[in-house]
Amino acid sequence: MKLEYSLTFWGQIKRNEPHLFNQIHKVLLPKDYLRLKMTGEYASDMSDASGTMWLDVEKRQWDNTILEATGLELDKMPKLFEGNQITGYLRQEIAQQWRMNSVPIVAGGGDNAAGAIGIGLYQAGQAMLSLGTSGVYFVVTNRFTANPQKAVHSFCHALPERWHLMSVILSAASAIDWVKNIIGNNDINQLFQQMAHCTTSSQALFLPYLSGERTPHNDPYATGVFWGLSHNDSNITLAKAVLEGVSFALADGIDVLHETGATAESISLIGGGTKSAYWRQLLADITGRTLEYRTGGDVGPALGAAKLAQIALNPKEEISTYCRNLPLEEVYTPNAQVYEQYQQKRERYHQLYQRLKGF
Repeated sequence: MKLEYSLTFWGQIKRNEPHLFNQIHKVLLPKDYLRLKMTGEYASDMSDASGTMWLDVEKRQWDNTILEATGLELDKMPKLFEGNQITGYLRQEIAQQWRMNSVPIVAGGGDNAAGAIGIGLYQAGQAMLSLGTSGVYFVVTNRFTANPQKAVHSFCHALPERWHLMSVILSAASAIDWVKNIIGNNDINQLFQQMAHCTTSSQALFLPYLSGERTPHNDPYATGVFWGLSHNDSNITLAKAVLEGVSFALADGIDVLHETGATAESISLIGGGTKSAYWRQLLADITGRTLEYRTGGDVGPALGAAKLAQIALNPKEEISTYCRNLPLEEVYTPNAQVYEQYQQKRERYHQLYQRLKGF
């Protein structure tokens, strides 16, 4: 069964379906079930296991106290490996069926950790901003630190003696797709061009909480809101308000993550949403941070998994041999005047959420 963020879910199964709970033999993540079929080994990696809530992230081991609280024993859990360790070998019968050798199977990593490795983020202070269905700000650290009050995730990285902090907003590019469909514009590239050339002044604000929100509010009941509309508004100004609202939410995630004391020496942009140069500059102007756009960031997780395999098979080589940064395509620096203008609008955005909370 899938375990990500599932501690409370497991408790519900134990209470409501004890006959199923009592039949548990092993608890595996989806990719680790595939690993079992391929190798016969029960194994998981530190980065993915961090999301289960059963891992002592600082000590990089299963937490017996939390396991006991949910009625599980240590022997129900898979053996833990670092992301660049070999967990087993492809079973002979499968190797023959696939007409290949019995190759080693490496632990791998969670999607964000693997994505970070893919674009070369493995040293403390390296960071990325990922614009996918959800939005993720990810910073590598060399020690465990946390800010759970603001829903900042503290996970093990996919390489030993490294951790990462992560803020997550639940609707990023998905909010753009939503408004695109609402206004009947099927061409996302055309929509971004129209927003870039829009000169209409609008006071419209949008809270992008279409699926609740995680960082920094940890509020599953938060909803999306348009506010401040007038006769001057149009399909394009509404879409622009959505883009700004998502960018404000990402800026909030960046700010609360840095409240932990973690620093970012550079921030790389990845994900499908980064294809728009207009949004890339808007993010720099709203966050007040310099952003780097690198070629190939959209395939980061798959590339990261391949790099972890390379590192595992070449243990005498320096990690830097394989974890090189992707080619830098463009750097976006914030416009100080535009930044100040957006801070005023961002403050009203904050007030809007607080005034509507619980309504």
